[in-house]
Amino acid sequence: MTRIFKWLFRLTTATFILIFAFGALVYYFASRSLPDYDKELQTGYVSAPVEIVRNNANVPHIFGETDPDVFFALGYAHAQDRLWQMTTMRRTAQGRLSEVFGAQTLDIDKLLRRLGIYTLAVSSVESLSERSRVLMTAYANGVNARITEVNEESLGRGAPEMFIFNAPIAPWRVADSISIQKLMSLQLAGHLDEEVLRARVSLALSDETRLKDILPDHPGKGVADLPEFAQLVPGVPRFVQTAELKSHPLSPFPERGLAGASNAWAAAPARSASGGTLMANDPHLGLTAPAIWYLARLELSSGGVIGGTIPGIPAILTGRSAQLGWGLTSAYVDDQDVFIEEINPNNPDQYLGPNGYQDFVTRKTIIKVSEQEPITLTLRWTDNGPVLPASNFDLGTVTPKGHVAAVSWTVLSPADTSMNAAIDLMFAQDVREAIRNSEAFLAPAQNLTLVDSDTIAMKVIGALPRRSARHQSQGRLPSLGSKVENRWQGRLPYSSNPEFVAPVGGILGNTNNKTVDRAFPLHVSFVWGDSQRVQRWQRLMQGRAVHTRDSFIEAQLDTVSVTARSLLPLVAADLWFTAGTTAQGTQERQRKEALDLLANWNGEMNEHLPEPLIYAAWMRALQDRLAKDELGPLISEFKHVEPLFIERVFRDVDGASAWCDVIQSAPIETCTDVARMALDDAIIWINERYGDNFESLRWGDAHQATHDHPVLGEVPLLRTFVNIRQSTSGGDNTLQRGRTSGEGDDPFHNVHAAGYRGVYDFADPDSSVFIISTGQSGHPLSRYYDDLAQLWRRGEYIPMSLDEGLARAAAVGVTTLLP
Repeated sequence: MTRIFKWLFRLTTATFILIFAFGALVYYFASRSLPDYDKELQTGYVSAPVEIVRNNANVPHIFGETDPDVFFALGYAHAQDRLWQMTTMRRTAQGRLSEVFGAQTLDIDKLLRRLGIYTLAVSSVESLSERSRVLMTAYANGVNARITEVNEESLGRGAPEMFIFNAPIAPWRVADSISIQKLMSLQLAGHLDEEVLRARVSLALSDETRLKDILPDHPGKGVADLPEFAQLVPGVPRFVQTAELKSHPLSPFPERGLAGASNAWAAAPARSASGGTLMANDPHLGLTAPAIWYLARLELSSGGVIGGTIPGIPAILTGRSAQLGWGLTSAYVDDQDVFIEEINPNNPDQYLGPNGYQDFVTRKTIIKVSEQEPITLTLRWTDNGPVLPASNFDLGTVTPKGHVAAVSWTVLSPADTSMNAAIDLMFAQDVREAIRNSEAFLAPAQNLTLVDSDTIAMKVIGALPRRSARHQSQGRLPSLGSKVENRWQGRLPYSSNPEFVAPVGGILGNTNNKTVDRAFPLHVSFVWGDSQRVQRWQRLMQGRAVHTRDSFIEAQLDTVSVTARSLLPLVAADLWFTAGTTAQGTQERQRKEALDLLANWNGEMNEHLPEPLIYAAWMRALQDRLAKDELGPLISEFKHVEPLFIERVFRDVDGASAWCDVIQSAPIETCTDVARMALDDAIIWINERYGDNFESLRWGDAHQATHDHPVLGEVPLLRTFVNIRQSTSGGDNTLQRGRTSGEGDDPFHNVHAAGYRGVYDFADPDSSVFIISTGQSGHPLSRYYDDLAQLWRRGEYIPMSLDEGLARAAAVGVTTLLP
């Protein structure tokens, strides 16, 4: 027996030694790619020594003799910290993910090849200005200097992920940066989904007048009635099974409701306590680890600039100089249209144009797939744009037999000059120059908020398609591509883009809300990103005669839901305080407890409170009960609560209370009946998911921010090290926006939020602050991988100073690049 124990002990010891040795070996190879921030590197691309001074948050402050030298160093710094992110985004744009990840990403590659994003980026290089070409070439050389260093010095292939997904890294090119900028357009676009969904709902509803309830127009001047989709495109079945495409974390195409969002506002000196202009900006994108954003400071010939960059794009996209501050919010310009093209029944290689049948433009492309045979794809284009298959964007549900769908989209330009505008903006010295420099911006359309020392402004930048006033659907529904009146006629002049300079009230801002109310075809959009946050913003801005940096921070972090404050009194009007004595543990008792909690709640979506969870679960169940019988399977497309829909129903706007009656049941249900049943549904779900003690519920347990690694985030064991999960406040409709997933077992997970926050005070520019949602490094073993995450969660910031002495005093390393 003793002998057996000895052998078991030896085997156990040997096993632990092997595990330890294996772990040590993995750590050794993975840690080889950790950057050394304190060194000198000889390179032949700079004209004089360039310094990358990294402060204690690992924000690089770059000092060089010339602008190309500074951009070279930015490329090198991006590649040091985010090489895996950059190369993966480049592969996405190229439609080459499947070479590494296999068949699981094949659908993404097919769609990117059909859109031709990378081909268009290569063509757009010719449209760059001389300055942009020089600076972007220098940036690419900086990226390549790091790649060469990794290869020559065996620095762990540049990132730990490279060991798992081994693929050669091609040299960085100028076109790669343009393609990533175009990729961001895809992530911020949502009109195509809305256009198709509006057509599908139009076909599904037996009462066409109810379309304006479930897909409401935002408050403002009314929109003229449109014809039914079935009249525009005859022959489409009323109900078509959706061709489901499994979403993938690497897909650049957002789910409905998760396209671009953001906040930005500014105050003129007259509305600032310090006498200088103020500005706040927090762009919203899908949460990932690492964050899409990367903080940097560049010392240019025009002065220092500091703010948020996206690795792969050589520009400060949101930030400030000593003279100018700028920020971005999604403008929700209607820059996508779906065209239904009729195929020649006698020749499938032709489609119907205004003057008869004409040939598709076709080209073959080969997609290599890991561990599979290559796929040959035939790409087709019409005059209106690329032809997409029925499986993409649910186009098959709105395309009749004998037709195909093509897409017009401003990003699909072979002469994209957006990078010219992004680079020129950094050199602007005042608001007017910034507006002029942004004329070249094409896509994605943005509201550019600007402040200089004494002026505030906002300008919509990006291409606005020119449509005919006779357009059959005004771009709101797919239309026949053969009709001239439906086709785009170029773009509107930049001067027609909405512009607000030096407003009388001294405050301006945008929460993706409706900015202008212009008649079609100068309308900008029929679909906007917000109707709720803007109400809270208006109250906070007008609640003070003057503002400070801290009051702007408070507004940026505000978690009060105007939606909750407005919907609960409507929905619960006949339920408040109506319950009599109820027995402990009964459904009636829990309903009373829930209503009592909500009756005394101020609408703050605080992570430590139970009320936000009860409210969110109730509204979600309520919308499901209201719309499910009318929409059937289409209800799955409505993953987020639409406040305007519920408000219309409970106010009975234009007979909208008809949604409360369940069509399939004999009794006639009232809205109070449906509200009560929905509350019971919510309580049951909460009991099953979180327990039946309401007092112990925490919104933050349900509303966890999911900063997940796009590739390793679902791998057992590894996800423990690469994913960052945090309890967070806020919600879908708060200024501190934390957009929920709306699906699965965790429908309230925070998946889309402000990955960057910045507040700039031009009375004391160096008191400006900023933060990103994770950390600067993309390396999971780096201490800078998640060091900013807890600050971000708690609503804290780091200094955003252009003071060189301060950067050097707090330096954790200085990299010197030598000629």
